[in-house]
Amino acid sequence: MSDSSTDKVFDIFRTGPKKIRLPFTYFLALRYLKPKRTFLSLITLISILGVVLGISVLIIVISVMTGFERELQRKIIGFDADVLISGNEVMNNWREILDRTKKTPGVVAAAPFAQGRVIVQFQNHRAVPWLRGIDPDLEQSVANLKQFLVAGEFDLSGDNGIIGSELASTLGIGIGDTIEIYSPHDMGELQKALDNAEGKPDNHEELKRVRELILPMEITVTGMFNSGRYAYDSDYILVPLHIMQEAYSLGGGVHGIAVRTSDPFTADKVRDRLNRFIEPPFQAVTWIDQNRELFDAIRIERTTMFFVLIFVVIVAAFGIMSTLITSTVQKTREIGLMKALGAQMTQVMWIFVAQGMIVGFFGTLIGLTSGIALVQYRNQVRDFLAATLHIELFPAAVYQFSEIPAEIVPRDVFVICVSGFLICSVAALVPAYFAARLDPVKALRFE
Repeated sequence: MSDSSTDKVFDIFRTGPKKIRLPFTYFLALRYLKPKRTFLSLITLISILGVVLGISVLIIVISVMTGFERELQRKIIGFDADVLISGNEVMNNWREILDRTKKTPGVVAAAPFAQGRVIVQFQNHRAVPWLRGIDPDLEQSVANLKQFLVAGEFDLSGDNGIIGSELASTLGIGIGDTIEIYSPHDMGELQKALDNAEGKPDNHEELKRVRELILPMEITVTGMFNSGRYAYDSDYILVPLHIMQEAYSLGGGVHGIAVRTSDPFTADKVRDRLNRFIEPPFQAVTWIDQNRELFDAIRIERTTMFFVLIFVVIVAAFGIMSTLITSTVQKTREIGLMKALGAQMTQVMWIFVAQGMIVGFFGTLIGLTSGIALVQYRNQVRDFLAATLHIELFPAAVYQFSEIPAEIVPRDVFVICVSGFLICSVAALVPAYFAARLDPVKALRFE
């Protein structure tokens, strides 16, 4: 029987006031998927929900992981320099290196810095943050630190300092307060002076020297910054360069030079140019070099999560397969009738493959919509769950961000949706193949 006659025969399925102009394969696929309050319809619904869950969770997780990586990059680039020139020794000839650095192709600006741990005391509270000494005028051309100011003024003249907002909150520090700074660099000298003062009958000079060493440096807090990254906001104090040089007895030296490049993502080229004239023990390293392990870990975790969560879609595909297997068993008589009337093997296969494709399409579409919606309202959902469950979700102390970052990449979404749809379609091939191979004589023998 020809294909045209087959289409005419199957017009009997197109009931109603108007005929539905669909190929009979797709018409039957939709007819078999129509809810009839049967166990088969329940399995179909569960299969669709499985696809929805898999696609939406994949989109949410991949978007959050991508947003986390890119937001981390923006925070690091905004606060840190693109390239750092430093070593294990004090850089005394930094002015010569600074001049040559500024003349290097690809370098936009450069500024000296000194950085080290100190003991900070305010009233009865203590902490051991990083004290970063900078030249305010030169540093502003390297990293726009003023954009992070949330309170007070960006005033680093005299003995003033700017403190991270989280550190200020921990120590109870406000604008205008004076903090005391003790340098660990002087602890060795302090211990030596105490040893020399013991056992001497006339130890007034030694004790006087000890008292001078014990006296802390006093810094007036003129501003607070919030970079959005917890590691910086809870562990950094910015002071004028001379304060850090005095705290660590650097004299006129510094610990390194911060460099800004024309493009942070090609900073490795500038690094190679700088290392041609920088002599050991100093060398230039990029922000990517300093955080390589962190970014590599995020990429590996994102890739791993994709393959782990794709199994949710595969589980849903098994549900689709079981639905179609059950459907082929229930529709044995109909399949035999269609083949007896002249339906070809590919036409019968397409009936059941189309069912899997329809389930995969609607599951993917609903999963895409719900996934994007949850990404857009992720922080509101987090706050709701935290208030409902009375637990802290996504703590800033652990993840270094006050809010959940996310960024939807169209390419990633496309790969997720296509993968989910293909998995569902492939899952329908096995039951469709066995249904198409059914012998019409055997199917109608007992009818």
